Amino acid sequence: MLGFSITDPSNSLEWMIFLAKKYSGMFLEGTWLTLYIAVAGTILGFLLGYIIGIIQDIRINEGDSILKKGIFKILKAICRIYVEVFRDTPMIVQAMVLYYGIRQANVNITPLFAGVMVTVLNTGAYMAETVRAGIGSIDMGQREGAWAMGMSPMKTMIYVVLPQAFKNIIPEMANTFLTNLKMTSVLNVIAVQELFMAAKTVGGNYYKYFESYLVIAVIYFVLCFVFNRLFTFLEKKMKKTENYALAVEYMENP
Repeated sequence: MLGFSITDPSNSLEWMIFLAKKYSGMFLEGTWLTLYIAVAGTILGFLLGYIIGIIQDIRINEGDSILKKGIFKILKAICRIYVEVFRDTPMIVQAMVLYYGIRQANVNITPLFAGVMVTVLNTGAYMAETVRAGIGSIDMGQREGAWAMGMSPMKTMIYVVLPQAFKNIIPEMANTFLTNLKMTSVLNVIAVQELFMAAKTVGGNYYKYFESYLVIAVIYFVLCFVFNRLFTFLEKKMKKTENYALAVEYMENP
């Protein structure tokens, strides 16, 4: 059917097909783990970033008690340190430090759990700034109007600000997921059996690394292409209008 013996490939294309067929189970398992880490890391990281973004947006008033001021100042300082550390260091280094650091403390942790944890923490740091920018993009007059109607600052945030900010954040959240989908490849340094690790293992069996990496390049491309089109479709459905400012724009011009 293919015009060549599957047991005796002679060029790169034939080797790609041969490796993809023979090790299809390994590539599928790697793809599944890549998707699992990217989805779990993005969703949990988004929730973490949402919490941190809200904390960063809390305003300390002169009339607040000393205890309240102290608690919020400490929380804000912790959030700032966390965001700076994870935004200013490479994810591959974070994975090594977290995984081997925890194991050095005699805590049994699996590479997969460590990989998800690193992805969550890394995503949370970036999403925190996106959420902060998304909240800041909502006109202050809407908060003041809600307060004038008797709504508390917490209710105003939950029912007025966050729903609008969420719509502004969706495009950046989609971009973060696509980034995580590709960045899971660095987790092979802590032995997570994701897609890149699968290609590395398969390539070593026949010393055909080029062809093996080409196989996963195709898989990565298909995954990102499909999800990118899906997110574009969902964004158009949710968007409905063109008259709101994206959180990314606010981040560039706060």
